[in-house]
Amino acid sequence: MQQNMSPSKYVLLVDDEKPQARILSMLLETRGYDVETAFSGVEAFKKISPDCDIVILDLILPDINGFEICRRLKQDKELKHIPVIILSAYSVTEDKLKSFYLGADDFIAKPCEHEELFARMDAILRRHDGGILPAEDKIVTELHRILSNRDVVSYYQPIYQLQPFELLGFETLTRPVTTGHMQNPEQFFKMALQYGVYPEMELMAWANAFAAIAETKFTGKVFLNCNPYFIESVSFARVRTLLERFKIDPNNVILEITEMSAIPDFALFYQHLKPYKEYGLSFAIDDLGRGYASLESLVEIHPNYVKIDGYIIRDLYRDDLKRSIVEFVVGFCKQHGILVVAEGIETQRDLDAARNLGLKAGQGYYFCKPQSQLSLQNFNALAQLAKFQPNGNLYSI
Repeated sequence: MQQNMSPSKYVLLVDDEKPQARILSMLLETRGYDVETAFSGVEAFKKISPDCDIVILDLILPDINGFEICRRLKQDKELKHIPVIILSAYSVTEDKLKSFYLGADDFIAKPCEHEELFARMDAILRRHDGGILPAEDKIVTELHRILSNRDVVSYYQPIYQLQPFELLGFETLTRPVTTGHMQNPEQFFKMALQYGVYPEMELMAWANAFAAIAETKFTGKVFLNCNPYFIESVSFARVRTLLERFKIDPNNVILEITEMSAIPDFALFYQHLKPYKEYGLSFAIDDLGRGYASLESLVEIHPNYVKIDGYIIRDLYRDDLKRSIVEFVVGFCKQHGILVVAEGIETQRDLDAARNLGLKAGQGYYFCKPQSQLSLQNFNALAQLAKFQPNGNLYSI
């Protein structure tokens, strides 16, 4: 049923598939929308203006991908209010999460029913016509409460050298003290990024970890998760201040780069890393073998560490394809002086397979679940126990 909209809403449709774009444009116009079409990312940025009411954005374009376009729109003070719907021929969970992480209002798999698209557009526009939603207002208020009260808890998971078996360091994880869906750390940091407080949240989380390190006088390696946006932001320079404040040796700090899909230009990103590498910080590729943590990132970022995703490590002993992948990564990294860490070790078989394939370090529930107290005594005790209990689940002993 045709809908007359008054006043007309201005839609920017960004899609390089010209026949489909023209059909969709015609259908939108029959529903009362004013439609401008762009067939590339560059053309989209030339045509977009603050008067635009909604952007329909194809994920795959010939020059700039939809993720990067969405990111730029949401970081632009004059354009970030514009709702964005991302269309993709691939209904991949990680693509959906990434779209929402970057601030997209909706994600729709192609081909889609046009009536479904129109219904979702109408719903989004109704919400935005009313200004900030009560639900959004609550999120912003809660984020600022957490930030003001420093209401986060740090967790620590040990990482062990496998041969000989001894404590290498630990990964720090952050959990917000809150209720609802933001209890999930991934959702929490997603909301922090979307509402403009991500750098402050990350710095607060790192300060918590550094304070515990300083108190225990730990001199091993510390692994911290780090989003590429943080590294590229001006706030990242404050990391040096934190390290100096807590007297942390930067040579012991490893930043695990997450969300590889957020790096549109690896060469440019590496230029952001260089001064911090020269300062002493090390960098790790996190979750290699999953999603966008690809061999391209391994080659272009020149990491000091690589962490192989738990999906690859799981059942490694009986999966020839996974074994081949690990053998290649281990061989490449050995040749280039990169230490490889096996994530998600959960059984003795996982551990044995990792050792047999030459992996030098590992972490996982088989050794120890994340702990809210940084107890080096306990972590070291587990390492000693492993020498005498090679076939037992260390955490349960």
